[in-house]
Amino acid sequence: MVRINPDKPGASETTKPSELNTVLAAQRKAFNAQPNPDWTSRKAKLETLRDLILGHEAEFAAAISADFGNRAVEETIIAEILVIKGGISHALKHTPKWMKSRKAPVALQYKPAKNVIIPQPLGVIGIISPWNYPLQLAIMPLIGALGAGNRAMIKPSEYTPRMSQLLKEVLAKGFTDDEVFVATGGVDVASAFSSLKFDHLVFTGSTSVGRIVGKAAGENLVPVTLELGGKSPTIIDDSANMDIAIGRIANGKLLNAGQTCVAPDYVLMPQANINAFSEALIKKAEEFYPTVAGNDDYTSIIADAHYARLQDLLEDAENKGAKIQTAGDDDKQQLAKERRVPLTVVTDTTPDMKIMQEEIFGPLLPVVASETLDDALETVQQGERPLALYWFGEDKAKRDKVLSQSISGGVSINETAWHVVQEDIPFGGVGPSGMGAYHGEHGFKSFSHMKGVFIQSKFSQGKNLFPPYTEKTHKMLGLMKKFL
Repeated sequence: MVRINPDKPGASETTKPSELNTVLAAQRKAFNAQPNPDWTSRKAKLETLRDLILGHEAEFAAAISADFGNRAVEETIIAEILVIKGGISHALKHTPKWMKSRKAPVALQYKPAKNVIIPQPLGVIGIISPWNYPLQLAIMPLIGALGAGNRAMIKPSEYTPRMSQLLKEVLAKGFTDDEVFVATGGVDVASAFSSLKFDHLVFTGSTSVGRIVGKAAGENLVPVTLELGGKSPTIIDDSANMDIAIGRIANGKLLNAGQTCVAPDYVLMPQANINAFSEALIKKAEEFYPTVAGNDDYTSIIADAHYARLQDLLEDAENKGAKIQTAGDDDKQQLAKERRVPLTVVTDTTPDMKIMQEEIFGPLLPVVASETLDDALETVQQGERPLALYWFGEDKAKRDKVLSQSISGGVSINETAWHVVQEDIPFGGVGPSGMGAYHGEHGFKSFSHMKGVFIQSKFSQGKNLFPPYTEKTHKMLGLMKKFL
């Protein structure tokens, strides 16, 4: 059993940037020696990964909680362990089908030739994972990479050093460095990592850092999958079941204390409903967490700087005229000591407030007046395209209008966040919220080269188009035009 000391945050090793090139070269060499592993090999790696993660579930939960200051074991199981287990189970069931070559249609003028698409591993996949779901967001891309037949290098966040070191030690029990390698360390290691000549690079994190990572990868023409974030809106229609909506919005916002890339960032609803909604949401938060300080069910903010940023957002909003409502009556000094922030509803907002300009990434929820669906859609359209959008209601015509007239990475209807863990639909952003997608078959395709192959027939009449060009050539061209 791998053990971790929660009292020593600096206990993790640091990978030297120079070591990264050595590992990449070793993985490239190993891949070239086995460039298209069969299903038996891929299956064994996926099963090893599953057994390692599930076999150290308690240690991962303890390490993550220690890195945060506190996070409930149940929250780690719900948002990380079960998601990983589901992803691996899905890959084990479906990858043999995804691996198969498939026929593609051939235009009439090229028959009797054949077209074939052959999925082929790319090589070495780089994965830069964030701190908010440090295990899930490192392992989910790895599932796709291994299922597609690749090798992988992972750089977890320096904000979760215990989890990162544990991940390195656990994966080393089942994989050699030329199969899966975990690099630990700070910004210098991350910078060197993003500049490596991977065959594909996955980054999950903020939009600002995503731009830097994308630029570094672009220098080497490395294709990227960027999973970023943004201000994910929640639109509440008059036809919504408010009891259901309030519970699900509160849960989506308070999971991981709002430190979720797809957490509801702000709510749009008619002004007349805002007071009742805000009071009901506060009451629901207090049902979920009767106290916040000292409550083992409630997650701490990851670091002092992040806690201070949330306080600054609130102070800026209040100074500019916003109304602030906070769940519970915990001692403020104790909350600050534990880096706990209760659900805080912010109303009477204006566009110049920081809270309406920045991704919040915490349990602060602006509720914005929007009298009609058209008003709500205009607000969404004027902002940068978000990673997620949520709509609550029973009016199917309005629902369909939202789906057709808004652009976001993904959508949950009458729910928040859970579209992310559906393995049969893609997870990804659009524009400033990201590019590319993974999960399930979409991950397999992202980490594969779908190689098109044209197989010419010995009966091909293509020779009739060879020079020198004659009247016979012109007749052949005329015939082809007729059928195009």
